[in-house]
Amino acid sequence: MLGVFAAFAAVGFVVAYVGPTGVAISQANAEVVAPVSLYASSLADIQSHTVPAAASSEVAPLDRGGYTVYVKPKPKPKPVVVTTTASSSSSSSSGWSPPFVAPDPGSAQAIAYPMVLARGWNDAEFGCLVALWNKESGWRVNAYNAGSGAYGIPQALPGNKMGSVGADWETNPATQITWGLNYIGGRYGSPCGAWGHSQSAGWY
Repeated sequence: MLGVFAAFAAVGFVVAYVGPTGVAISQANAEVVAPVSLYASSLADIQSHTVPAAASSEVAPLDRGGYTVYVKPKPKPKPVVVTTTASSSSSSSSGWSPPFVAPDPGSAQAIAYPMVLARGWNDAEFGCLVALWNKESGWRVNAYNAGSGAYGIPQALPGNKMGSVGADWETNPATQITWGLNYIGGRYGSPCGAWGHSQSAGWY
């Protein structure tokens, strides 16, 4: 009898324990929990923007009719008046310009010295000639005064006067010196006479 009672007691204990626990376990297995991911959780944070129907209408064109543009007129250039003076020579009025020459004042004076002595003038006269043409041209064969048109070592006015001595009057110091000594001798008698007039009048 005791053995039968023990058997019933064991069965009852098992039923009492397994009943509620088994139901709970079976319910837990029935509920399937969906996996949670970062992508799935971010879907809930997506923002949406609804565009009103009025916003899709055409944009009105810009109206520029109320604006004016003022352009300042450019001033008319003033006419340039070219005047010629009475002292302009025929060489300057004809558009003549001196050629390119490398002047050598020392060589020019060396050429002039024997030419001065050949005319009967002494060293003092040569000294006056050096001073005179130092003032006039610096003994430069291409010295040119654009205002008057005077040219060369003796500053012949106009320069083409020296062409009476030689066709190379523009570049040859000997030709220029020959013409200058002829001019000085015929007008002032000697270089010192020409130098004295230049000192008093400013020209010779």
